[in-house]
Amino acid sequence: MTRAPGLLATLLGLGLGLGLSPPGAGAADCGSFSSAQRLAFAPAARVHWLAPRVRPPGALNPLYRTVRRFLSVVQLNPFPAELVKTLLNEPASVKVDEVVRYEAGYVVCAVIAGLYLLAVPIAGLCFCCCRRRCGGRVKTENKATACERGTLMAFLLLTTLVLLTGVVCAFVTNQHMHEQMGPSVEAVPEILLSLRGLVSDVPRELQAVAQQFSLPQKQVLEELDGVGRNIGSTIHTQLKSTVYEMLASVSSLGQALQVSVDHLQALNSMLVELRKGQQGLEPSVQECRKRLLALLEGPSCQGCTEAQNRARALELGADFHQVSPVDDVLHRLKGVPEANFSSMVQEENSTFNALPLLAALQMADVVKELKKVVAQKPEGLKTLAEEFPGWEAAAHWSQALEEVEQRSRPYLQEVQRYEKHRWIWGYVLCSGVLFVVVCNLLGLNLGIWGLSARENPSHSEAKGEAGARLLLIGVGFSFLIAAPLILLVFATFLLGGNVQTLVCQSWESKELYKFADTPGNLPPSMNLSQLLGLKKNISIFLAYHQCKEGAALWSVLQLNDSYDLEKHLNISQYTAKLQQELQNLKVDMKNLDLLSPAAHRDLEALQSSGLEKIHYSSFLVQIQKPVVNTNMEMLAQELEELARTQDSSVLGQQLQQEAQELKDLYREKVLPQESLVAKLNLTVRALASEAPNLQMETSGVLDKVTYLKGELPTWATSILRNESECFLTREVDYFSQYVAWVREEVTQRIATCQPLSGALDNSRVILCDMMADPWNAFWFCLAWCTFFLIPSIIFAVKTSKHFHPIWKRLSSTGSEETQLFHIPRVTSLKL
Repeated sequence: MTRAPGLLATLLGLGLGLGLSPPGAGAADCGSFSSAQRLAFAPAARVHWLAPRVRPPGALNPLYRTVRRFLSVVQLNPFPAELVKTLLNEPASVKVDEVVRYEAGYVVCAVIAGLYLLAVPIAGLCFCCCRRRCGGRVKTENKATACERGTLMAFLLLTTLVLLTGVVCAFVTNQHMHEQMGPSVEAVPEILLSLRGLVSDVPRELQAVAQQFSLPQKQVLEELDGVGRNIGSTIHTQLKSTVYEMLASVSSLGQALQVSVDHLQALNSMLVELRKGQQGLEPSVQECRKRLLALLEGPSCQGCTEAQNRARALELGADFHQVSPVDDVLHRLKGVPEANFSSMVQEENSTFNALPLLAALQMADVVKELKKVVAQKPEGLKTLAEEFPGWEAAAHWSQALEEVEQRSRPYLQEVQRYEKHRWIWGYVLCSGVLFVVVCNLLGLNLGIWGLSARENPSHSEAKGEAGARLLLIGVGFSFLIAAPLILLVFATFLLGGNVQTLVCQSWESKELYKFADTPGNLPPSMNLSQLLGLKKNISIFLAYHQCKEGAALWSVLQLNDSYDLEKHLNISQYTAKLQQELQNLKVDMKNLDLLSPAAHRDLEALQSSGLEKIHYSSFLVQIQKPVVNTNMEMLAQELEELARTQDSSVLGQQLQQEAQELKDLYREKVLPQESLVAKLNLTVRALASEAPNLQMETSGVLDKVTYLKGELPTWATSILRNESECFLTREVDYFSQYVAWVREEVTQRIATCQPLSGALDNSRVILCDMMADPWNAFWFCLAWCTFFLIPSIIFAVKTSKHFHPIWKRLSSTGSEETQLFHIPRVTSLKL
């Protein structure tokens, strides 16, 4: 057997007695309870997040910029802060002269519009009275007349093209204004809804944040379901190397005990059998020796000298009566092994492997109490939303905004209805200007056609006459639409211009926000800080920029002084209860014996048996001796050879008979003895090499089992406490994640006032970019057309004279003075 030294080395490697150290003692790692997972909290859904509106770039942008520059020239005065302050706080004390002084540019434009409204109709009446003189015929035609006619036609064409450009732009801006009005009006309820959502979403988002406490709760409850098994598994993992090696040592020692007892019993039985065999063998050997010597020493035996020497040595060699008996040792090991070490080790292994399940069962009641603690909600989180500033006013503000939204809808419908009328009148008046343009273009074409045909003696003057009449029709229609045009232009100009210069410019330059921030400018009823019940006055300009950057109401409204957030996020009492309940976790390992009482008795019996004190050397001395000193087989062969060489046949037969008896004796008695000696040799040598180590192993296992039975519960408790602390740290980390997330959400994300800045920006885009710009561009283009009607009228009247048949033609067409002014017909028309 070679297993004993290996087992001893294993035991020495493990450490005996007090040399053992607790596995995982003072370990810093937390086993199965390592760092907590990152919880994914869902941010509060912001349903009313307001998307920014931007007017897409288009071909009208240069026109819009031109109109704005024109209005900036008309209104040179800065934003009237004092006038607006007086208007808001004391409307009755507003002085008319201050308003007129501020609106000086518009007053000048009003005077110009009034003069236009008076002058153009009067000029039209005068034209009707002196139509024959103003729109008569050319009496003579010469080179100067042709030059004048060409100049007038060129200016009329240029004026008409300018009118055409203006009327096309007026059509486009009128249509664009109409198209923008619908979406702009519809965006007003959307903005109000967003503002209402900003107010109503604050309590809802805070409640949603508070409700997400269920996320760490759910995670902790899930982990509590397996905490007993996990802690048991950790204890099992950290102790298994010690326990498994201990049980392996016990199992190996049990096998060694069984083998040693079996060897000892076999040694004893073989010793008894050898002694018994010696008693029967010795007389037979002596009698055989006596007969052989009598025959071999006779005078008739030829060549028997060598055989005589062998025969004289024929006697017993080993004497097993001289070895010490082992009955006393066998008596002490009687009934050993009493225990089935293999079954015991399997049972102890099963008991130890069931430790996770056993721990889960033992901790079930404590886990149940822990779940009750975790299922509770910290008191501070229960009032997180209710005590937030503005909680009580949120419903009032939401209701007020809803009423504003409902009341605004009829007015918005009226705005759309009036816009439809404006759009129709705009189209009618633009169509009137377009009619004048068409009359001018057709009149010019027919007039030029008539002029080109005058060289033909048989030509008709009808084309030129028709062209002149079309021009005069355009002139008459211009007088008719001039008054409605200037009235519409001035009305839209006065409204749109003031919106642009008074509101849009100051809004875009942020002067409105600075005006609102100046103390005393706004009446108390419009003070935002008082309306919100804040302890500090807030800057609207700063709040707007913070909201635009996505800041939360927490930082915008400076709620640190009016709301103690940390008080609501304090969960120390909650975690203290959790820690207190975790102290009750226990694991009982009393069912793990490592060594049964029967096995313990077996090992104690082996330890006190004296197995190592047997005189194995005396056995080895006798074993090394032969059973019979002479080789009986060789002696028998030699006798057979001598029998064949003898002269006396009688002597030969006697020698032959002795050889056969010698063989029978060897086969029947000596050979079994030799076989027993060989077996005894193996058994004795095995016991001799195993016995000393076996005693040390037995002592080591008994000491270690005694030590471990006292220390394993202590180690298990230490691991349990360490794992409990790790579990508490892990679970508290989940709640800490929640607290940190709530702090960040409330102070940086919850109730973001982006809808407020978005509403202001969108309102400005809607009012200024989508409504005021096309509105102002429309009256600008219409005013353009209105004022260019005057040169159109003048050039049309002057040009029409040259399209009538001339009163007198000169007879000599070859003269330089009477030659018609030649206009390259085809080329000019193409150009």
